[in-house]
Amino acid sequence: MPVGAPPTYTVLADHYRQQVLSGALPPGAKLPDAAEICGQWGVAVATASLALQHLQVEGYLRTGPRGTFVADDPRVTASSQERLARVSRRGSWLMDGETSRVTAAELVVPPLYVADLFDLDTGDQIIRREYIVGRGKARTMFAVSWYPAQFAAVCPDLLNTNPARNDGVTARILEATGRTITTGRDDLHAREAAALALAPGAPILALVHRWSDDQGIIEYTESCLPTRFTIGYDYAP
Repeated sequence: MPVGAPPTYTVLADHYRQQVLSGALPPGAKLPDAAEICGQWGVAVATASLALQHLQVEGYLRTGPRGTFVADDPRVTASSQERLARVSRRGSWLMDGETSRVTAAELVVPPLYVADLFDLDTGDQIIRREYIVGRGKARTMFAVSWYPAQFAAVCPDLLNTNPARNDGVTARILEATGRTITTGRDDLHAREAAALALAPGAPILALVHRWSDDQGIIEYTESCLPTRFTIGYDYAP
């Protein structure tokens, strides 16, 4: 986008999406109407309206006779890219209002596909962390993260199941190892997961991310989201 050019509807949508995900716009908060957005951003009414419609379809917003509001129970969650950006800004991958409960943290011999990703020899161990993320009483994500075994020596929290030590663990790894995540890749597929307290066979969205640098993978995480949850991405073609 040229310097000084009005933002596109995707830029507007991303701005308000981030406001919802960060908690700056809590459930029930009223958004500016399209005319107000036009004045604030210098865009056409059609651009502002399209941005709001986009977020309504994604489940972030609801509209009514009194205006546009953040959904009372927005069934949305942050993408891996957004969580990594939050690690850089805030030192935490949890969004505002999210909590996590660690259900396992141990050194294990990994399945073959994980060993291959980390270029391990047969029998080598790796750190496995399993945890559930929630917002209020709702479970919003179940995840398993894998890390090189040598990270345990410089970041003992990787083998700690205290929930307070889960938040910020990625930032502590980077600080302790002196490494910087320079590459990220996400893969998505469908499966089912009892850890989200869903009925057997209920469909879910599964997400895998790999965060790495030129030395190899720093964190490999497999996570899954409950039925009807939305994860949004922005990208430049």
